[in-house]
Amino acid sequence: MTDYMNHPGVPKGSYAAGERVKVPANAEPPYTVYINGIEQKEGEDFNVEGRELHFTRPIVKEKMGTSRWLAMYLGLWGTYRKDEKVDLQFTRDGKVELVADLPIVPYEDAESTAK
Repeated sequence: MTDYMNHPGVPKGSYAAGERVKVPANAEPPYTVYINGIEQKEGEDFNVEGRELHFTRPIVKEKMGTSRWLAMYLGLWGTYRKDEKVDLQFTRDGKVELVADLPIVPYEDAESTAK
């Protein structure tokens, strides 16, 4: 099993969640993709493969344990760990739409590493 917690470029307290997201149903190109609000370039940062976007690097998410979640819920402190969000702008039925924080398709052998 690959250790996605210690993937190069992944800071402590975060993990490499995956490198793919699914394109929403009936979404039509052109796609404008953002990671944490920064526009990504097709062919350089990601590629469209069927109904998925494949990124050239892992998307990093925050590792959220029970104690950290509870402390945030109670308002004791916030979090400043790396937690990337993927947003997608596309056309559907002639209208421009934006979907924020698309779910990351996890690595196939990572069912126990992310949680």
